[in-house]
Amino acid sequence: MQRLRVGLTGLAIVLVLIGLASIIFSSANRDEPVTAVGAPNAEVVANMTDDLSNGAADKGRDEPLAELGVTPSTSSTAAPKSAESPKR
Repeated sequence: MQRLRVGLTGLAIVLVLIGLASIIFSSANRDEPVTAVGAPNAEVVANMTDDLSNGAADKGRDEPLAELGVTPSTSSTAAPKSAESPKR
């Protein structure tokens, strides 16, 4: 009987602690975020995008290793010359 009482008391304590933690975290989520004077606006910073109108930005995104110089780039600016067969 004592084991049952201790077990149920422990279970009740755990449930009370979970309830208190839930109350604390839900009240923290309702608070407005604090913004400092002169701090960047989070909405503006989150909506910033790169200017991808030029082709160089697109090419760099295709081949990050080539951009770093680890591997050669697969795209070339000049068209390759066709191999001519030797004349006999």
